[in-house]
Amino acid sequence: MKTQHHHQLKIKPLFSCAFFRNCTQTVHSPTAAHAPPLALSLPEPPLRPPSASPPLTPQPPPPPPILSGHNPQNPDSDSSSSSNSHSFTQWRFPPTFHRPPPMESHPPPTVPPRLPPPPRKHPEIPAPNLEELFHAAEIQFTTGSESERFAALHMLEHSLVPNPPADSEDRGGGDGRDAVVPAVVIDGVVGYMKQRKGAKSATKVLLALCLAEKNRHVAVERGAVGRVVESLADLEGAPAERALAALELMCTVAEGAAEVKSHALAVPMLVAVMGNMEGRGREYAISVLAVIFGGAGDQVGAAPPEEVARAVVLAMQGDCSARGKRKGAQLLKTLQENGRLDSTLA
Repeated sequence: MKTQHHHQLKIKPLFSCAFFRNCTQTVHSPTAAHAPPLALSLPEPPLRPPSASPPLTPQPPPPPPILSGHNPQNPDSDSSSSSNSHSFTQWRFPPTFHRPPPMESHPPPTVPPRLPPPPRKHPEIPAPNLEELFHAAEIQFTTGSESERFAALHMLEHSLVPNPPADSEDRGGGDGRDAVVPAVVIDGVVGYMKQRKGAKSATKVLLALCLAEKNRHVAVERGAVGRVVESLADLEGAPAERALAALELMCTVAEGAAEVKSHALAVPMLVAVMGNMEGRGREYAISVLAVIFGGAGDQVGAAPPEEVARAVVLAMQGDCSARGKRKGAQLLKTLQENGRLDSTLA
């Protein structure tokens, strides 16, 4: 009994020390109402040694350690580890944006100007069969209505202007290109020269037909010379120029030259038209006047030679082609040699 009491006296001071008193009261004591959370002591991160210059990119502070099953932001909820690792990765490795180098300014490329295509000379239109073309136009001019005759005029224009007929000695007769224009077609074409709506097409067709000498004879026989002279008062510009060119071609035929000389309105009309035209128009008018005053004999109803010479001199001083000036100088010389012109005007 004494021995037991002696052992109890020895143990009592051992458990009454401060360390064991705290442990028994806080951790192991069953009398504690609420156990405080276990305080964990984390080791402090090592201090970074001072550097001479600060880093170019500031480094974020190291993340706190993540314990398994413990979320320091929300201790009561167990969030998924994928969202934590995703936010941790974005926070640990921040994106870096590189500044693009400055763009060099270059002048815009110069685009060469686009040149207009060369004018097309109707290479896609085949040469018509003149025999069939003239036959169709002859039927329409003879028995057709006004609209059909006008359509025949346009048919001749679209067929003959791109491929005008021409004389050729070695041309074969199988392709129908050696056909002579019928007299009815000449009458129908020249009849439109004094009409405003058909004068443009009529002068084109007549000039294309007169390019062939065989058709000039037909035109002169049908009185085309006089009808062209009379229509000059109603024409101007390009149609008048083409009419004068056709008249010059018809004057290459002896009957055509004789008819223009005998026409009372030929010289006055040519003098009046020559003053209102330019370029090739003056050239054609001077050529016809040279035909009228070039031969012997008196011209019926011809204007005084002095008036003709004065008009020719004015035409040569203006916009006139080289051929027109040569024709004009030859005409003035002819008038002086025939004694019809004073030497002061030549």
